[in-house]
Amino acid sequence: MTRVKIFLFLLSFTAVGTLLEIYHPHYFTLLNVSTWNNFSTAFFSKTPSPHLIIVIPTNSTTTTKKPRLCFCENCLTEDQGLRKDRLDTFVEPLLSKNYKLSQDNYNWWRVSGSSAQTYHEVLERLFQLFPPVPDIAEPKSDKCRTCAVVGNSPRLRGANYGEIIDSKDVVIRINNGQVHGFEKDVGTKTTHRAMYPESAQNLDNSTHLLLFAFKMLDLQWLLEASTTGFNGRSYAPIISRINANKNLVMVVNPAFMRYVHDKWLARKASYPSTGIMTVVLALYICDEVHVFGFGADTKGHWSHYWEPQSKTPVNSVHPGSFEYSIIEQLDKQGRLKFHKGI
Repeated sequence: MTRVKIFLFLLSFTAVGTLLEIYHPHYFTLLNVSTWNNFSTAFFSKTPSPHLIIVIPTNSTTTTKKPRLCFCENCLTEDQGLRKDRLDTFVEPLLSKNYKLSQDNYNWWRVSGSSAQTYHEVLERLFQLFPPVPDIAEPKSDKCRTCAVVGNSPRLRGANYGEIIDSKDVVIRINNGQVHGFEKDVGTKTTHRAMYPESAQNLDNSTHLLLFAFKMLDLQWLLEASTTGFNGRSYAPIISRINANKNLVMVVNPAFMRYVHDKWLARKASYPSTGIMTVVLALYICDEVHVFGFGADTKGHWSHYWEPQSKTPVNSVHPGSFEYSIIEQLDKQGRLKFHKGI
């Protein structure tokens, strides 16, 4: 009974194929099937037939891929969710000659005794000495701008992150972060050094000076320490002169500092730390971000990886625990890679 059904099915199929070949040969073509036996052998045989049995034309369409903004697997430049969630209000992260700081942002940033006129006068002099436009690499479809932000947590001791850090295109070190003697844990490469006057150090000719100016004195220090020498005073010792390539100097926009404080930290504590501001800055200028060396040690104590272990709690001027939680959240979202250390 089964063989009869198969016979009738194939007989019907052959008849339909013949009719289609006669009336619509350009839509349905039977090739190299001259007899029923040939057809059945080709269709049911376990051995693949060398003959092409049926060709059915299809209307295939080519899908055009949207051009990539960078070459990373997960490109921050293309992360619309991040921009909607955190970067929706665009604030230029770095000052430039033509940028005009609003009075409202200036009032948030300024300290007693300074004036907007003094601020603009100092900036005008700054951009006569330093580049009027910051040196930031633009995203490219065939390039993945990888960045490492290296903090100073004691959890970097023994972490062996040196090779990973040095493999990134941009390596931003923060304040007094030491390299010599800790190469295995923190690497040797430095492309940018984030600092303020009280944490300043001399740089080689290939490293960018990234200044976080928390007060008017900081801008004046940068101008004078790079030329005639700085003779002012602050709450901590300041070097009077700094060696740095004047063509590689960048100044963080006070409006950006306020943006991080308001948008990212929900105005917690007095102001954001240099570390968290550098992390957010990296989200702007990099396609892929790796963060190293943030947070207190496993006992909740704070010290730097080059210093003896301390029992000092995390600095209360900055919302350290909250900043740490932001980095963890970004890591869970896949928007950066957080290397926590040990």
